[in-house]
Amino acid sequence: MDINLTLIGQSISMILFVWFCMKFIWPPLMEAIEERQAQIADGLAAGEQGQQKLDKANIDSQVILDDARKQATGILDQANARANEIVSDGKQDGQQETERQLSLAKTDIEQESNKARDELREQVAQLAIVTAEKILKREIDMKAHEDILSKLTKEL
Repeated sequence: MDINLTLIGQSISMILFVWFCMKFIWPPLMEAIEERQAQIADGLAAGEQGQQKLDKANIDSQVILDDARKQATGILDQANARANEIVSDGKQDGQQETERQLSLAKTDIEQESNKARDELREQVAQLAIVTAEKILKREIDMKAHEDILSKLTKEL
């Protein structure tokens, strides 16, 4: 193989080309590549943080839902207990009202019974006087009649 001027010229041009590329072209390319790598790394880190935040948010939302379910269950239990209290109070009130009305009815019945007895005594006394008048065939004056009625009423 012969070394001639063409080979030396090509070698010098290649060395100048490589030096030019290393000095002016390579640094901006490397800077752009490094910048892109930094952006990709930042994007991946942000994505990882976003995934972690999403996982944490899912856990937090599950905890909040569980708390809400517990509160709802508690509220329903309280409502049921209150409803049972209201029903119980209503039953007690109804029973008290029934007893009160029953007592009033017994009092009314007793009063009506006493009234009927008094009327019956008065009628029996009048019948006795009428019968006595017919037996005696004489007339009794009103004053004597009232005295006899009051005495019979007291006796009966």
